[in-house]
Amino acid sequence: MADEKIIQNKELNIWEALIPVIVLMGMLAFNVYVFGDDALSGSNQFILLLGAAVAAIVGFMNKVSYKEMLDEVSNNFKSTTGAILILLMVGALAGTWLASGIIPAMIYYGLQILNPTIFLPATVIICAIISIATGSSWTTSATVGIALIGIGKAIGLPLGMVAGAVISGAYFGDKMSPLSDTTNLAPAMAGAELFSHIRYMAFTTIPSISIALVVFIILGLTRDVSGGTDTAALLGSIDEAFNINGWLFLVPVTVILLIVRKTRPMIALLAGTLLGGIFAVIFQPDVIVQMAGADKLTFLSAYQGVMNSITVDTSVATSNEALNDLFSSGGMSGMMGTIWLVMCALVFGGVMDAIGALARISSALLNLANSVFGLFASTVASCLAVNITASDQYLSIVVPGKMFAKAFEEKGLAPENLSRTLEDSGTVTSVLIPWNTCGAYQAGVLGVSVFDYFAYAVFNYVSPFMTLLFAALHIKIKSLNRTSA
Repeated sequence: MADEKIIQNKELNIWEALIPVIVLMGMLAFNVYVFGDDALSGSNQFILLLGAAVAAIVGFMNKVSYKEMLDEVSNNFKSTTGAILILLMVGALAGTWLASGIIPAMIYYGLQILNPTIFLPATVIICAIISIATGSSWTTSATVGIALIGIGKAIGLPLGMVAGAVISGAYFGDKMSPLSDTTNLAPAMAGAELFSHIRYMAFTTIPSISIALVVFIILGLTRDVSGGTDTAALLGSIDEAFNINGWLFLVPVTVILLIVRKTRPMIALLAGTLLGGIFAVIFQPDVIVQMAGADKLTFLSAYQGVMNSITVDTSVATSNEALNDLFSSGGMSGMMGTIWLVMCALVFGGVMDAIGALARISSALLNLANSVFGLFASTVASCLAVNITASDQYLSIVVPGKMFAKAFEEKGLAPENLSRTLEDSGTVTSVLIPWNTCGAYQAGVLGVSVFDYFAYAVFNYVSPFMTLLFAALHIKIKSLNRTSA
């Protein structure tokens, strides 16, 4: 991704570059007005393709060939193949972790340990720790995130609120971990050193997560949630449906250790899926028989039950109606809607890149940077624009990183300023855009739409404002001679 070539098109002016964006925003707004939450079921995907068609028309008018556009779309697909495979594997992992009782066990013990009043700030802290350890917000959401959503639902908290807490903690940890791909990519683009980048990023990141924690503490104190007797009933229903024991936690601990030891996420998730299937047969034979639609556990029914949990919609019925929706999984097939959205978004982003629109928009924003604060503001705006148009968080770091590096140097600013701004505005805001790969992933994995969790993803939308505040007040703006103002 660091070698990504930024396509320039001198024939294209800024207004032409903005036409597809304006048309897309208008069509999406109307589509959401008509379909509401169902817009992500398919109609938004087609709107993204229509937006790509508008961008293609602009490209044809500016001497960009169909082949050039198709090649860039193909490159986009190639660069996100890993992400799509991870989405499929997360669906598989969620299925076997339900069948094996791992997710129910997390919910079971979580209901006993996590007091409803402190649940939201505790969620932020738990996800931050796991994300720092693994370097991946995606892995955090796919493991403890799913369980925390289940606990939050069981105690009566709005799912958007819980998802916002999960995402806030996960993205804080992702930003601050030296294992994170974006944390390595940002300094590579800006020309900074990794650990210097992390230290410098802490100046804006710690205040942002502190604000998020305060918000979630207030929400926890003011929410009227059900605990006590309802919790006892839930625990009894879980006990009836699953064999809950501490051995089940060997699987998630193994996955986290694999990722900490720098095992590829795909391999770690595959290992977690297979171990989940094995543990399902050992500890939850009745659940596997139910998923297979068989009368007794045999080799064939065990195979069928595990494969069903991995690939298709499965559920475990309990005596408590509130848990029945909770204990269901779509498997790999449940991720297809998210993958469909990502693929259509990549078509739009690929065409926009091919016609030179991304470079033109970033260049126009760069031209507006007449002061130090203007340079920071233009970088933030460029990251947001690329996140919206290219639908990919990596491009939101790469394109502005390459476009703005020289401008920061000319202003006498150290590269850490740019790398921090790229993370504060590129990495964390990607999850706030429904058709961005990160927004689509988190919504698909957590089962909560971006529109529902947007207002509660406090860390993610405070971060770009924090970096602008530091720039406006000239706090910790490092110069090239390594002195701080």
